[in-house]
Amino acid sequence: MQKLEGRTFNVVQDNIEKLKNLFPDVFTENKVDIDKLRIVLGEHVEKDKERYEFTWNGKTEAIQLAQKQTTGTLRPCKDESVNWDTTQNLYIEGDNLEVLRILQSSYRNKVKMIYIDPPYNTGKDFIYKDDFHNNVKNYIERLSENMKSNAETQGRFHTDWLNLMYPRLKLARNLLTTDGVIFISIDDHEVHNLRKICDEIFGDENFVAEIAWEKVHTRKNSAKYFSDSHEYVLCYAKNKQNWNRNLIPRENTDNYSNPDNDPKGPWKSDPIYANNPYEADYEIKKPTGISLKRPQGKYWRYSEETIKKAIEEKRILWGVGDSYPTLKRYLSEVQDGLVPVTLFNREFAGDNAYGNNELKSVFGIDKLFPYPKPTKLIERLLQIGSDENSIIMDFFSGAGSTAHAILKQNAENKGNRRFILVQIPDPTNEKSDAYKAGYSNICEIGKERIRRVGKKILEETQTKEPSIEVDVGFKVFRLADSNLKMWDGESLDVEKSLLDFVEPVKEGRTQKDVVYEVLLKYGVDLTVPIEELSIVGKTSYSVGMGYLFICLEHNLTLEQIEEIAKHKPSRVVFYDEGFKNDTIRTNAQQILKRYGVEDIRVI
Repeated sequence: MQKLEGRTFNVVQDNIEKLKNLFPDVFTENKVDIDKLRIVLGEHVEKDKERYEFTWNGKTEAIQLAQKQTTGTLRPCKDESVNWDTTQNLYIEGDNLEVLRILQSSYRNKVKMIYIDPPYNTGKDFIYKDDFHNNVKNYIERLSENMKSNAETQGRFHTDWLNLMYPRLKLARNLLTTDGVIFISIDDHEVHNLRKICDEIFGDENFVAEIAWEKVHTRKNSAKYFSDSHEYVLCYAKNKQNWNRNLIPRENTDNYSNPDNDPKGPWKSDPIYANNPYEADYEIKKPTGISLKRPQGKYWRYSEETIKKAIEEKRILWGVGDSYPTLKRYLSEVQDGLVPVTLFNREFAGDNAYGNNELKSVFGIDKLFPYPKPTKLIERLLQIGSDENSIIMDFFSGAGSTAHAILKQNAENKGNRRFILVQIPDPTNEKSDAYKAGYSNICEIGKERIRRVGKKILEETQTKEPSIEVDVGFKVFRLADSNLKMWDGESLDVEKSLLDFVEPVKEGRTQKDVVYEVLLKYGVDLTVPIEELSIVGKTSYSVGMGYLFICLEHNLTLEQIEEIAKHKPSRVVFYDEGFKNDTIRTNAQQILKRYGVEDIRVI
């Protein structure tokens, strides 16, 4: 029986294996020979001491933080969840660096789109202080001690922010599908630095766009220099060659009509010349015999062959006299949608006021959360970057705008998008309206928003179209140290009595806690169905319709083992000391193999 590894996905080892597959000859005694690697890569190795690079104090440790494994886990909070047994959505409370590490096995290469609205580093934003040695252990302490605003007077103003963002983006990239995309909201304070670290992490060749979003439309006459009207949304693909952006749904077709009863349907008149220079240069002969050269200072938009074909198809409108002809553009040719542009105005994507009003309409409280992003903005990004069955992640989820937007999109187009939200439970200010309303931290606001929005959407869809099924539920998990004493290497006292291992589970933890930790270590989706069974008096858990069986009982007999084996799972997990004696342990393995169970693990 094989021991189940207690740590999360090993990023470094995975990279080594990839390198070994590409260049097996650069390994000596299972270690990379850097000199051989330089020879293999030839002229593609940078040797000059003076080179283009972007660095800061702490960058090396930031890279190491992204590679570090963790024994942390996520504990289920069923009482705070909605539709626990059926939902595919996740809400995770905790430091997002640790959560991203923990999710590496279960969600690696599975997330289609990520949207984040991280701290903007304005001098008032909280900057998390990561602990390289034990981020989970100090997690609760950091909430009260280290969640300090990153004032510009600190001297390491940009450095602290870069050390926050780099490892999180590095880990986030691993979760994206090969055709995945990330959108990041940011303002002027760090957009230049964010571009640089994203170029490094995702590759500058995978930069897609820098979108300008109109966040306000009113002018601030009190502004010293300029009145800020916009923020940015950076867009990077994991692999630009694989990513296919979607078109924005066409919402207004009023300018299309069919006055001549054209059998091809509604159309509108488009000019055949443009201001932009094209190479095409020819004359068009009208039916009246008049030849038209391209207008002075203008350019033909189409090639001569295209225009000749359009004439043959009778889709040219000639006009009167020497006026320039136009082209019939049929609605059927363009109704798939519009190419997105890099300017999102407030009519198209909402603004700060829109986001505030949305949150107020949900809670009935004004300014419950500072500057919540409007769902309209996130919906536009969902339209561009996700499909109806995509997993979407937001690991700076704040007041839950991303979940709200996803639920709206699913209800509108019968989609099955799933969300994974991660948020550290930043405490609300005791003088704030949020605190007075009973919301002690940001997570409480986010969860309650999803509950209320989900209930409203469900009521609306049931009224309009009862057949539509929208998943408005979510499973809540909370970051914690390992449930098992032997996996919690940081806190284990080696001199403590070996009796600790008779009961490996920490006090206050349940079998269900351990089951979900096993799923995370195994790399299983947290939303798979789990059925609790009683097998000859012992509790077992059937995961994923019997794909995996977990039995965390002691004094197991061969009868109980055989009953588990009869379910023919692909994998089984037991406690290492769960068997009644060594003979039963040995025979148990043979029984399981006889029923075709090859993957047998113990913890």
